[in-house]
Amino acid sequence: MTQIDTLTDTLQARYSCRAFLPDPVADDVITRIVTAARHVPSWCNAQPWQLSITKGAATDRLRTALLAHATKGAVPQPDLDWPTGYSGVYNDRRRTCGFQLYDAVGIDKSDREGRTAQMLRNYALFDAPHVAIITSPTELGAYGAMDSGGFVTAFTLAATALGVATIAQAAIAAYAPLVRDQLNIPEDRMILCAISFGYADKDAPINQFRTERAAPSDIIDWNS
Repeated sequence: MTQIDTLTDTLQARYSCRAFLPDPVADDVITRIVTAARHVPSWCNAQPWQLSITKGAATDRLRTALLAHATKGAVPQPDLDWPTGYSGVYNDRRRTCGFQLYDAVGIDKSDREGRTAQMLRNYALFDAPHVAIITSPTELGAYGAMDSGGFVTAFTLAATALGVATIAQAAIAAYAPLVRDQLNIPEDRMILCAISFGYADKDAPINQFRTERAAPSDIIDWNS
């Protein structure tokens, strides 16, 4: 098998896991994931990403705090501005993903309470035993965030290659002040997203659906 075949297989095997087993991932396995992911490129080799990784009681404390905060309807306070909107094909893809998710767990599109309960599962970290909070120096702005996005991708792929399931979550960054307080993250670092991870509950219906991908012809604008 060629390197591109191996990479393609890993990319296709990765998915956003939304139901985890309680079993923790060994520290040496987590270190192997980070060891691989750190080789992604960054502007001027700044390598702006930093991880705050929880395990055991720390995960439970953060999960409890986030869920309580979100349940009471706290106002989002992200460090990085949210998108101003989703239009056209981007909205279509977003809606399709949402409908696939609700269908997988038997939630009717008109069931607002059911949809809200499912949304709140984000803040329970989908019962994952670990979460990695990804931060970047505020002074590096959008480019530090962009470089860190490459690291997030590499982390999820390395985890997949080692049999560890992941889900990247922007939702957690909505409550940046709470996360910063819980994990003692300095004020000069932007909280970008979270990666909840662990071993997948492979029998859970919500882990059965897979999102669609645009074709190369939808992505490439050739210039000659």
